[in-house]
Amino acid sequence: MKVGKYSIIIYGIIILLLVGVMYKQFSTPTENRIEVTSDVVLEKMEMLGKIELAKFTIKDVLEKKIVKPYWFDEKVLFIAVGEAAGCIDLTKVQAGDITIEEESIKIDLPAPEICYAKLNHDRSKVYDISGDYFKLNTQENIEEVYKLAEGRIEQNAKELGVIEQTKNNAQLIIVPLFETLSGKKVTLTFREN
Repeated sequence: MKVGKYSIIIYGIIILLLVGVMYKQFSTPTENRIEVTSDVVLEKMEMLGKIELAKFTIKDVLEKKIVKPYWFDEKVLFIAVGEAAGCIDLTKVQAGDITIEEESIKIDLPAPEICYAKLNHDRSKVYDISGDYFKLNTQENIEEVYKLAEGRIEQNAKELGVIEQTKNNAQLIIVPLFETLSGKKVTLTFREN
């Protein structure tokens, strides 16, 4: 069988192209692909009517210490940063809570409450760990101090006056709004818990 001069050139070009494609395929580093799949289901939808009127950012330095009578004390020093917001739930206002007179309006609002209190994990940090020389309880102690800090955010906000500030801000925000809308003097009162 006689192979022509052009056939050898064509076969040579095809082989060179195949070698080039294979070289490109195997010499280029491949990157891993990340694929994420998600199935979202709306579990619950709520009607909200809370008006957020005060927000406190709180920093607390906590020290959790385990005192051991015959060994070194274990200690975790933690700087907690969190937020707490005071609000009034307007969905609890009923027609009987509003008294309209000739020149004035009296609104009896629900007691202010704390909408949320949460620890900011990005800004909070463990500052020091000491006494756990064998590292047996370190993770457990850190988890406990995080839980302690989360619980203290709301308590600290109450002690620092978030409820009172919420009442003051309601006077500053809600009263002028309703006076402008109604053209009457507006008085706010708050129910007790």
